[in-house]
Amino acid sequence: MARVVLVTGVSRYLGGLLARRLAAEPGVERVVGVDVIPPPQDIGDVEFVRADIRNPMISRVIEQAGVDTVVHMNVIATPTFVGGRTPQKEINVIGTMQLLAACQKSTTVRRLVVKSSAAVYGSTSRDPAMFTEDMAARRSPSGGFGKDSIEVEGYVRGFARRRPDTEILMLRFANVLGPKIRTSVTDYFSLPVVPVPLGYDARMQFVHEDDAIDALVLGATGSATGVVNIAGDGVVTVHQAVAMAARPMLPIPLPSAGLVGGVTRRLGLADFSPDQMSFLAFGRGLDTTRMRTVLAFEPRYTSREAFAAFAGTLGAAVPRAQVVTDAVSGVAGLASQAVLRSLGAGSAR
Repeated sequence: MARVVLVTGVSRYLGGLLARRLAAEPGVERVVGVDVIPPPQDIGDVEFVRADIRNPMISRVIEQAGVDTVVHMNVIATPTFVGGRTPQKEINVIGTMQLLAACQKSTTVRRLVVKSSAAVYGSTSRDPAMFTEDMAARRSPSGGFGKDSIEVEGYVRGFARRRPDTEILMLRFANVLGPKIRTSVTDYFSLPVVPVPLGYDARMQFVHEDDAIDALVLGATGSATGVVNIAGDGVVTVHQAVAMAARPMLPIPLPSAGLVGGVTRRLGLADFSPDQMSFLAFGRGLDTTRMRTVLAFEPRYTSREAFAAFAGTLGAAVPRAQVVTDAVSGVAGLASQAVLRSLGAGSAR
């Protein structure tokens, strides 16, 4: 049973909510929230400590508080939220290394819960209908958050070998959505016009933000160990999601997706990596058997209901639609011409 819990990333939306929920849990005597900036939201009785997990001083925080349970929430999915790709990788990878080093030296830590991501499975046309936890990506993510998540999980497995006395639980979440959380996926489907890969209609799974918190609370206070997929029941296709968001859809050739992602980044509208564009083309399915049998968790919201909760917060976005349409259409058109020229050159040879 968790008595003294340390939560990293407490100044971010989910981290702050989780810390506050844990502080109200029966049996939890103390919750220490760690981040580099003070939380913008009220975190109730949580003790906030301003500290950077990339700094070895996190070891002193753990020892002084007598932490027995660590919940690692500070794996950043969107680079623009932290100032770019370089600080994102530093926080995700270097921060995790330092945190695990502190846990390894600790004489009090007995349980580690890591918020991981289904991004570790990647997205390709050769993927299975449903990924189980013992499956690996058919093609590993080439960069960004997916690659960081694979590295983080690798460090956690190394920690498990060095500290076999510590209970370890890794929760691989599908994309988390809801009425309040902001992610790269919510930014994408909030665009005035949504570019979608031409000829594809990928299946996606989501987790409602309330279900995500419930699963994390259960993981922190329970005894489940291992790796567990977390996703709402059912799927939503990309075209269905665009319709639910009440946005116009702009089909673009998949080879031009990277250029289109660059346009949306420069316009400050969304930050989508090539791996995320692959997700929109090929989708990803998670087997959630272990979620029910090992974690004993049952989501309250289906994938469709989670997306609907987010879509219900969207208003009409007409004013900038033509600007974005013109920009995206222009880039997609140029990319399509380049692809056709390449194919023509290949035929000539």
